This record gives sequence, structure tokens and C-alpha cells, in this order.
Amino acid sequence: NQILHISFGPYKHKNYRAKATVVYLNAVPTSQYRAVGHPIGISVAEYMMDWAADVTGLDPFDIRRKNVMEDDSYPQIIGSGLPMKDLSHQACLEKLRGLMNYDDLRAEQAELRKKGIYRGIGVAGFIKGTAPSPVGYYGAGGARIAAQDATTVKLEPSGGVIVALGVTDQGQGVDTVMEQIAAAAIGCSTDMVRAISGDTDATPYGGGTYASRATAIGGEATYQAALDLRREILHMAGILLQKEAEELDIVDGNVVDFGSSEARIPLSEIGRIGHFQLGELPNDYQPVLSHTRRYRLQDSPYIYTNGIHGAYVEVDIDTGWIKHLKHWVVEDCGRIINPQLADEQIRGGCVQGLGGALYEHCIYDDAGQLQNGTMADYVTPMAFEMPDIEVGHVETPTSESELGAKGAGESGTGAAPGVMMNAVNDAIKGLTSGRVKEQPITPEVVLTALGKI
Repeated sequence: NQILHISFGPYKHKNYRAKATVVYLNAVPTSQYRAVGHPIGISVAEYMMDWAADVTGLDPFDIRRKNVMEDDSYPQIIGSGLPMKDLSHQACLEKLRGLMNYDDLRAEQAELRKKGIYRGIGVAGFIKGTAPSPVGYYGAGGARIAAQDATTVKLEPSGGVIVALGVTDQGQGVDTVMEQIAAAAIGCSTDMVRAISGDTDATPYGGGTYASRATAIGGEATYQAALDLRREILHMAGILLQKEAEELDIVDGNVVDFGSSEARIPLSEIGRIGHFQLGELPNDYQPVLSHTRRYRLQDSPYIYTNGIHGAYVEVDIDTGWIKHLKHWVVEDCGRIINPQLADEQIRGGCVQGLGGALYEHCIYDDAGQLQNGTMADYVTPMAFEMPDIEVGHVETPTSESELGAKGAGESGTGAAPGVMMNAVNDAIKGLTSGRVKEQPITPEVVLTALGKI
């Protein structure tokens, strides 16, 4: 389903027909992978785009410029039937060209080729579905997976803020991002906010962390709950100060006059009175200093992201060995809350995708016995093999939420295999009529494409 629907997502096409064959293998069990289905679909589509560029004599960037959907054409329904909006193919394409110094890279490639050094440049665009709604999951096969999430934000007597999350932090920095969202919405520093996740005795129930949804779904729940708490704080402060809430603001953990920013009362005083000194408030007012909000997509199947990868490789045509020199990613993951964490999520996804493109493979003998069943034999990418991965962003906030965030964690994986295939084929172009069409792209695969074995 994923493979068929997103294959030619970035490109203009009115008619689309595709077929995927699912084959049962009596082999090592496999399961869902980061960017489920996307690496296959994106690799096929981007291979065909480069093949079309070769046939027509167009540069890989130029053929994409002519065929990507215009940024101002959204919302629209693409050829496979998916409704899309808030995407930026043209902006991402041009930003990548600038990051790569594409014209200079092509000139360098040509000069080195005269010296018998074969380098290739690849590009691969993508659309990635993130943060699925009930339409996305239930419609795809009836999977009754929780698509909503919840956050509780509460003011402590000390003036600190607790953010209790339905989504969980698995090392990707969810807690940090949610603390930032809550702090910005309320008007305090992140030092005053503490996130709690992974403990259902202390947190609201939610769908959890999967499918690039933590910030897009859980972040919106956090944002709305924090705004509710902010409104309550200002309302309570207005009663205490005999002012209208609209005349007040919250800055650096203090309630201040909106116009002059003069500090009037700290959040610690609001917390103390609200929790322990209700006698200082009118009898008919009960402050609510804990707010829970839930959020899910309503009608769209996913919050879609888009972007494009670039790769620069060198191929040893005698051994088939590939050296990955540089990798670039430009991604539009909506409003970025923490740029460093977003970049590292994308880099991590790239490494995982490059592992599938170049190294990871289950090998069987003629009797069907697995030959590389340990980490000593099953090759995965290490830091030494990985190039510098430069990340750039275009920010098109999703209109599905007020926060505007989209998912970011899987897109690096989705397009990395396709861009590597295109880069390798670009390196060996003109040396053979063959093309690399399978992964992992081992030396044997390269030498076969070159007609040497």
C-alpha cells in the first residue's frame, strides 16, 4: 500500500497504475522498517526519473524542475489518489542545488573523469506520510491503531510546569521538544518545565511514539494544553491584580503588564495561591491549574512531508567498491521546534537507509541456511564508512494543526537508497550499457553492471 501510493508523489501525473507482488519466503522473519515501504517506492520512481533524464538528454535537476508539482498548486489529489497539501518540492530542489554547489560539482566530476577517477552525483526527491489518522490506518486495512494522543500540562506550587506526555521518548529527544513547546506557549524558560513520559500511572493515555507522530500529534496536544494553562494563569492573575486578562502577559515566568512588561506576580505565587491559599481568591472561583488536551487528524490520512536527497560517490571500476564522499538532505518537516534534534533524526535515518543501500543483506547457501546470522558477519554501516551529511530545511507549516509541525524521523531512510543508486549509475554512465538495479549495491552488483563478471 505504501509502496504503490507514494512512488511518484513529487511529480505531476494524472494517470498512474502500479502493481506490487508480495512473495512468501521461508527465510529469516522480517518486519516493518523505518519509513515503511517508502525506500522501495522512492527508489523505483527516482531510478526511472534518472533513466528518463538519460534518454531525453536532460540534466537530473532539470528533468525534476520540469516535472515536480508546483509549490503553489496545493492542495491537490495526486495520481495515486492521495490528498496532499502544504508541500514545497520546488523550494527544496533549489535549496539542494545551492547546498551541493551543483555546477561546481559537475565540473569537478568531469575533470576527475579525465584522470580515470569515476565519481557520480545522485538526486532523489520524496514525499513521506507521517502522523497517520484513523483514515490512514483504518482505511489501509482496518488496523485499529490509536491515532490520537494526549498531554497534561500543570502548574506546580513552586511555579514549575509539569508536562505529562502520552508519547514516549525513545532517545530522539521528545521530552526536550515538548518542554520547549510548553515553555514557548506559556511564556517561561525551559528550565521551569519538566516532561514526564513512559509512565501510564502519571501520564494520559495516547497512541505512543511511532510513524513520525510524536511532535506532529503529541506536540499539538502539548501546545493546546499549555495554551489552556496560560489562559487560566492570566485569568487568575487578573483576579488577583484586579485587571483584565487581556492587559497581562507572561514573560520569563512572570505575569507582567502587557504594555510595559513590568513584572507583577511570578508563576510561583500563582502556584502557591492556586494550590494552597484559595482564601485569597473569590469564593465562586476555583482555579484549574492542570489541563489535558487530546489531538488527532480528522479527515486527512497523513501529515505529508517532502524533500530531496543528494549524494556524491566515487566508484572503483576495477573492484566495484563505492566510496560515499558527501550526502545532502533538504527536508520540509513543517515548523521546526529544535533544529539540532531534527537534523540528527534526519542524519540517523540517512545512515539506516544507506545501510540498506550498500551493506545490509541476509545471505543463504544453496540449502537455505543463513550464512551471516551474527553481527560479526551481517554488515551494517559504521561511522568510518559514513560521509558528512549536510541537512537543510524548508519550513512549510502544516495547516492541520496550530503548531504546524510535521514528522521528521523517517524521511532520511526513505530516499537514501534511491539517491545512492542514482549516484552509482551516474558514476559508471558511459562505461557500460548496464545499470545498477538492485540493492544492496555491493561490489559484485557494480561489477556485474559494468559487464566485468
